[in-house]
Amino acid sequence: MIRGRLENLRKYMGEYKIDAYIIPSSDNHQSEYVGDYFKSRAYISGFTGSAGTLIVTMDEAGLWTDGRYFIQAENQLKNTGIKLFKMGEEGVPTTQEYLCDKLDKESTLGFDGRLISANEGKNLEEKLKEKNVSIKYEYDLVDKVWNDRPSLSKEKAFLLKVKYSGETFSSKLKRLREKMKEKNATTHIIATLDDIAWLFNIRGRDVKYTPVVLSYAIITLDEVYLFIDENKLNEEIINELKTENVIIKKYDDIYEFVKTINKNEKVLLDDGKVSYSIYNNLPNEVQKIEKHNPTMNFKAVKNNIELENLRNSHLKDGVAFTKFMYWLKNNVGKIDISEISASEKLEELRREQEGFIEPSFATIAGYREHAAMMHYSATAESDYKLEQSDLFLIDSGGQYFDGTTDITRTMALGEINGELKKHFTAVLRGMINLSMAKFLYGTKGYNLDILARRPMWNMGLDYKCGTGHGVGFLGTIHESPNGFRWKIAPQRLETATLEEGMVTTNEPGIYIEGSHGIRIENELITKKAEKNEYGQFMEFEVVTFAPIDLDVIEVDELNKDERDYLNNYHKLVYEKISPYLTEEERVWLKKYTREI
Repeated sequence: MIRGRLENLRKYMGEYKIDAYIIPSSDNHQSEYVGDYFKSRAYISGFTGSAGTLIVTMDEAGLWTDGRYFIQAENQLKNTGIKLFKMGEEGVPTTQEYLCDKLDKESTLGFDGRLISANEGKNLEEKLKEKNVSIKYEYDLVDKVWNDRPSLSKEKAFLLKVKYSGETFSSKLKRLREKMKEKNATTHIIATLDDIAWLFNIRGRDVKYTPVVLSYAIITLDEVYLFIDENKLNEEIINELKTENVIIKKYDDIYEFVKTINKNEKVLLDDGKVSYSIYNNLPNEVQKIEKHNPTMNFKAVKNNIELENLRNSHLKDGVAFTKFMYWLKNNVGKIDISEISASEKLEELRREQEGFIEPSFATIAGYREHAAMMHYSATAESDYKLEQSDLFLIDSGGQYFDGTTDITRTMALGEINGELKKHFTAVLRGMINLSMAKFLYGTKGYNLDILARRPMWNMGLDYKCGTGHGVGFLGTIHESPNGFRWKIAPQRLETATLEEGMVTTNEPGIYIEGSHGIRIENELITKKAEKNEYGQFMEFEVVTFAPIDLDVIEVDELNKDERDYLNNYHKLVYEKISPYLTEEERVWLKKYTREI
């Protein structure tokens, strides 16, 4: 099937005289998660992970993905004729290096310019200039191959009321225009869906797990244009937009509209987020100010109303997860439970919570060696039955009207060996050490990552991903610009100073291929501590409340501070969660939050 699709694609490449064709994972907005219409790379390659790039030439096809997906990609690419390129591994070329090597002089590279960022497109131009390679970016060749392609989402949008957002659209717009003036910009193009959702206080259901609406925005110092399918907007939203005289245009009109921007304008845009097509449609004379969208930093710093709401959403999420853990621990081995049915049970318990909308990402539920795949997704074929032994990892979250949640717990389903306990305790120590961090203002996430990684590094182990990422407010689950990772990955945009009000996950892990995977994850709010002659000190407030499995901890491995932290944390879990449980669940929770 995959081989047939590749052959079909090559037929059109021949017709359009294209020697290599790039199919990225993104949509027109460079989103991480995309709607079904945009899953071109998954359709052509069969690899379903959220991150990856496929390159097809006339005689070869290669897929590039990162460490989270190596095991999954190896399995899904078997017998497709597609070669796996493990990004970041020694001796593995980047996509650009590969193209520079493979393409002959005077040949042609093709891609759909709406799916590639302006920055990436410009880099390709620069790298391939020596060989005089031409670029054709006007053709969506996958569309010609994909006969039963899903249509673009028609879901309705909804207004996020100020009691949740904490700030009106007008106030946000005023702040944005002030930033534009600071940067000497007269026009600002926004293509990122979560930035638009935040600015306009509009949410939707166009992308699974991310409550956004397919749209673009152009802001000038006195006008606002919103490019959107108007059928998605209800009266409430239209009235809100009228307060700032927003001019509504058709979603696809953006490409022609930018051609009409006055050549004297100074256009602020993020070339990593605006597509190559939009960028190339701007008049040549226009002065481009290529900087990150100001809204990225605005939305990362949550206001007090958002933070209060967020605490509330985490409380509900903690209740759902604690009920799930009680159910799992008490029923495994007695009733049939599989990776998929466990995920479904957890979602069912979340749906019982007020204000729940949908999961915040595809649940990762991995038993035994499946948990070694960081982003494992169970299928009917791979779905393990859970038994009374070994470890089960479940990473999940919810989108609520009052916030976005993300939690991971790894639990023992029966007797486990000493190595698993040792690994679990190392992960727990890393998570606790980062949670306890106190630091001077100006610190970045990469300054603190070693606190989480140290117990693993001391054992000669590591995990091939960051330790944590920013989380949106009823937004995207991976939100820039804050995060924890030990080295700077430029494409990740996670190098910001940790500001008061930022929300970041804390999720170290150990992944042993073919054996087990362990991850423990809480979310942290950055807050101010004392200020003195050394400066402003900062610390973290944990907002995730659910038991950490005491059955897997090697207590002697914890030092006094770590043990005190865990005991205090579990005391808080019991205080916050127990009022919402049945008597049986409360008794169980008392045992699983006992002092050690």
